[in-house]
Amino acid sequence: MALIRSVFQDELDGVSQSLMDLTEMVAVSISKATESILNCDLKLAEEVIASDDTIDDFQHALDARIIDIIARQQPVASDLRALVTALRMSADLERMGDMSHHVAKITRLRHPDAAIPAELTASFKQMGEAAEKIARKTGSVIASRDTEVALQVEKDDDEMDKLHRQLIGTLVDPNWKHGVESAIDLTLLGRYYERYADHAVSVSRRVYYLVTGKYA
Repeated sequence: MALIRSVFQDELDGVSQSLMDLTEMVAVSISKATESILNCDLKLAEEVIASDDTIDDFQHALDARIIDIIARQQPVASDLRALVTALRMSADLERMGDMSHHVAKITRLRHPDAAIPAELTASFKQMGEAAEKIARKTGSVIASRDTEVALQVEKDDDEMDKLHRQLIGTLVDPNWKHGVESAIDLTLLGRYYERYADHAVSVSRRVYYLVTGKYA
């Protein structure tokens, strides 16, 4: 029985490691997507768009492995909670990859022109940095299962929400001079970053639930 439990624990540890790997993938993707949109870098945008398939495949394989573990091991109590929670976390992480993909697609759509007016580049640079920071902190939460750090992720998201509100305020200002098409692009971009951070918060909340059995 001890050997069986050891093998099962190795499988659980493998799932956690895969979630950390997936978090790293989506952190890199948002960083590259931000660089592509700020620098009108089509090559980098195409790299992000292509990497989304890799992220999707990784998530699908992870989900299949989790379902196989549940079927074979028939876990109960905290073990079952860990595996079901992992399924939900992988879905959120995959959606974070999708948000990076959407940012990169706007780079491609507007290339060789800049999608972001010069006066807003600093704002989007901040949003990109905030998104990557949140993703990496989420990875550390998965690794450590530290509930205090998990709650910090939600506070970090407040900064993203503030940046998003400031962006919307700029876009609805009567003095906006870049036209409707640009305003639509920027509204979508702001939403992609805001949703990216929201999914990271969701992952951290699930870790909190996994550890405490309570919702944050």
